[in-house]
Amino acid sequence: MKKRPLHLTPIIVTAIVLALALSRLMPHPFNFSPVAALALFGGARYSNRLAAYTIPLFAMWASDLILNHSYFGTFTLFYPGAIYTYGAFALVVFAGNLIRNAAPLRLLGAGLAASLIFFLVSNFGVWASGLIYPKTTAGLTACYTAGLPFFRNTLTGDLIYTFTVFYGWEAIARYFSLPAAVAVRNSR
Repeated sequence: MKKRPLHLTPIIVTAIVLALALSRLMPHPFNFSPVAALALFGGARYSNRLAAYTIPLFAMWASDLILNHSYFGTFTLFYPGAIYTYGAFALVVFAGNLIRNAAPLRLLGAGLAASLIFFLVSNFGVWASGLIYPKTTAGLTACYTAGLPFFRNTLTGDLIYTFTVFYGWEAIARYFSLPAAVAVRNSR
């Protein structure tokens, strides 16, 4: 029986996702990270929806383990409020599902949406915890207002990383004649 050649496309996409997650460990300005690009790219490039969510979420969680260790001094599987962070992340993966090509306006819209989703959901989680802000409309407003200074770096990082990873992928895909979306399946 003739062996089928190994298709490198899923491996390359996964390597990019993991590299983005690991880049969070390098020094960078506060909130200037590749998290949204990681989620959008995974959502857009894996044709297998399970892989589109699990691989980016796992990569984010693995890098969080290391970051949490440096912050908490111990390995913390999930920090308080992680459900909101990962919920926002899953919503951004869903937004990535809608990206079919790397048209500039489409990427701009996806990057803006990712930043806004993360800002709204994560700050809502801070407010909902009731640890910092009262559970009132004024408390919610104060929470979102306090988050605004962080939004600029989030938005800037999201847009720069999103354009970089999508156009980087376009160059890699053209050079190696790879398909736009990849399936992550076991081959027979």
